[in-house]
Amino acid sequence: MSARRRETPAEVHRITAAPEPLAEDQARRQRRYLAQMGVRLVCFLLAIFTWSRIPVWMSVVLLVGAVVLPYVAVIFANAGRERRDDAPPFVDPREIGGGPGDRDRPGGSEDGS
Repeated sequence: MSARRRETPAEVHRITAAPEPLAEDQARRQRRYLAQMGVRLVCFLLAIFTWSRIPVWMSVVLLVGAVVLPYVAVIFANAGRERRDDAPPFVDPREIGGGPGDRDRPGGSEDGS
């Protein structure tokens, strides 16, 4: 029995693999959204107040930035929680059993019994 325990190591949980808390994730996305909206406001105000003082193409670039930034900000804000590709799966398929490879294993049968 002790030899079997040595073969299967105990599962070790790593704190670095834990997902970011939901409240922190939402706060981070909200700060990013507000910063992007601040940049949008600055672009819009600069375009209005400098319309006749700088070349028109620069004002148009500022206006385009003010129009495009809300779309980009909403996309980033609604992206949700990032998924970590290196995180281990929640369920190990080998623990579930009943997969297509179980029929070929010793003790497995075609009818599932």
